Amino acid sequence: MSGAQDTKSVYPDKQASITSFESTYKLYRQRIRTYFSVKLNPMAADDLTQQVFLKAVENLHNFRAGSNVFTWIFKIAQNTLKNEYRRLSRKKEAPFDFTAFESQSISLEFTKYVDFRIDIGAALKACNELDQEIIALRFFVDCTLPEIAKIVGMRESAVKNRLYRSLEKLRTELKEWGDITIMSIQDFISIVNKGDGEGTHQRLNKVHHDLFVELGNHVERVSSKYHHDPSRKVIIEIYPDLPTFHQAVGEADAPNWFMGTYEGNILKIVSPLNPGPKHTYQSILKSTVHLFTMWLISEINPSVPKWIRQGIGGYEAKQMTEDFIKGSTEDAIRNLEIPSFDELNNDTWDFETMKGFQFSYRFVEFVIEQYGIDTLNEVIRNPHDFNRIFQCSELELHQRMVDYLKR
Repeated sequence: MSGAQDTKSVYPDKQASITSFESTYKLYRQRIRTYFSVKLNPMAADDLTQQVFLKAVENLHNFRAGSNVFTWIFKIAQNTLKNEYRRLSRKKEAPFDFTAFESQSISLEFTKYVDFRIDIGAALKACNELDQEIIALRFFVDCTLPEIAKIVGMRESAVKNRLYRSLEKLRTELKEWGDITIMSIQDFISIVNKGDGEGTHQRLNKVHHDLFVELGNHVERVSSKYHHDPSRKVIIEIYPDLPTFHQAVGEADAPNWFMGTYEGNILKIVSPLNPGPKHTYQSILKSTVHLFTMWLISEINPSVPKWIRQGIGGYEAKQMTEDFIKGSTEDAIRNLEIPSFDELNNDTWDFETMKGFQFSYRFVEFVIEQYGIDTLNEVIRNPHDFNRIFQCSELELHQRMVDYLKR
């Protein structure tokens, strides 16, 4: 999203003439391309962008010294867009409606560590064409207010007033996601729905709101507990059902309990509206906290073993009840078939079969109760230094955990 400020252009135009068209192209190409993407058609954006810069080269003699380079090029883009609209009209093709373009999303902040992307197509339709244009230029094309004023031919103060009124209208349209104030663009967070099979608009609103509440109750607490301010926000993607989610993450034959994962800073979950046979609406919400916690631990130390990440994630999310953990592990504990730490580092579906989620949870519980949270933080950062942290070997520590579980 935009990082532009109202008082200072992200791309200052101090040159009195275009001295290096190659550098000008590199500087403004993406902004022009984004404009075509949201106003016309993402597939045509590259070709039309090339047309704009070819026309700019051909008309360099018309560029007035002291003018703003970007707004001069953008006027060419606007004329190119009008010509394309006329061409489509003659062919009886409708121009692309950017208010239905999934990737164009506005964001609402409730915590500094998580991004929810919300498609605002329906809300934008409440705005007139000029206001839609101003919003597109400000948030999607990254224009400053002075640039927008020149492009739309209005005073800067008038543009600012229209923008604020439009944002207030959007805030009203989007308030079903919670009583959240529209913030500045660099502080925004975003929600993405992958697919449209999740249910009605009203039901989706409830999903988004419930995720806001669940994560809002935990992410700042977890980040503070493990002494880590994330270097970037995470983004949450919601998939409409298990088959779609499994296909999207490259695990088409995954078991039904597999409902979420993370890649980089993107958490991917199945919709709570269609959780599958092994989960419930509420367990999906809690599993999102689990995934956020795992991602946080991975950012602290990318080499931390899987069972430590899983154990801390499960411990903080509390999606497994005490009765479930006890009932599902009592036979293994009684028969002394508790997996070793190496066995718990299994990265296959057997992790669930060996009760890996439960025993990883128990390990975290064991460390916190017997040694304290500071020791667990030390384990995260030095996961193989058992002798220094616990004054015992890995094998001896595992035996201590077994004795703890047998009590």
